[in-house]
This record gives sequence, structure tokens and C-alpha cells, in this order.
Amino acid sequence: MAKSRKRRKRRPRAQAQTALPKSRAPVEPAVRRTARDERPQPLWGSFPLTELTVLVGLIMLILGFATGSFAGTLLIAVGIALASLGGLELAIREHFTGYRSHSVLLALACAMFSAALLYALAAVVFGSVIPVMPVAVGVVVFVPALIALRNAFKRASGGLSFRIGPLRG
Repeated sequence: MAKSRKRRKRRPRAQAQTALPKSRAPVEPAVRRTARDERPQPLWGSFPLTELTVLVGLIMLILGFATGSFAGTLLIAVGIALASLGGLELAIREHFTGYRSHSVLLALACAMFSAALLYALAAVVFGSVIPVMPVAVGVVVFVPALIALRNAFKRASGGLSFRIGPLRG
């Protein structure tokens, strides 16, 4: 007598993922904040030196606009310089810690500083200035400064050439 064998029909294997009920969506893991994601602290700790510098600059601007004489013009210039230094300090701190890239802003600050220095030097030494020269020097300074600052940010950020993310206060 021949033994009969039952043949089973093979069913496709169930997929490894189990279906979740429609009411529950998969939970995404919480995003861990690293040290690079947090705004860098200034060297002077929690004292708001940058904010106070900008505030004093704004007060001097207001006083300068209220005063109409040469002293008012001087107050406006000093107010702009102080407020700009406060913002520039923050940009430098964020750039060199890898928090945000400010390569163009810092390269432009280098170019403007060198152009202003050349303009003042030429005015004192020669008595007059050819307007094209400070602009040309600014452009010549801007390009290498931009490349160097971009490379510095890449080193500080771990290889990123720029960083865009949600702005957190």
C-alpha cells in the first residue's frame, strides 16, 4: 500500500512589520540636542555684554539723531560702530564654534575694515583718495577671507559648509 502524502500549499510569509492600528501613528524618537545645537556661551559668562553694547549703540544713535550738530554726527557714527561690534562679536562666536555660518558677513567686515583703513591712510598721507583703490582692496581682501572663513567653519562644524536649522532663541 502506498502511503499518501498530504501536500500543503505554501503561503507567502507574513512581513516582518506588523500593522499598527490606524489610531496610533508610529512614534518618532526624540531628537537629542548635542553641544553643537546649542548657542555658544560668551567667554564672560552670563553677563549680557553684547546686548548692553548694542543697547548703548542704539541710545547713542537716538541721541545723535536728536542732536543736529557735529556732535550729533559723531554720536551717530559711534552708535553705529558700537551696535555693529555687538552683532559682529555674536557672529564671530557662532561662526567659530560651528553653530551658524557667518562666512560672508565676516569676510565683508574684513573687506570693509581694510578699505576704510586704506581710505584713512591715503587721506592722511596723500591728502586725497582715488575712490577705486579702497573698493579694489576690499574685493581683494574679501575673496581669500571668504574662503578661509568657510574652511574654518567646516572644521568647527565637523565638515558642514553651512548650517540651517530652526532658530531657537
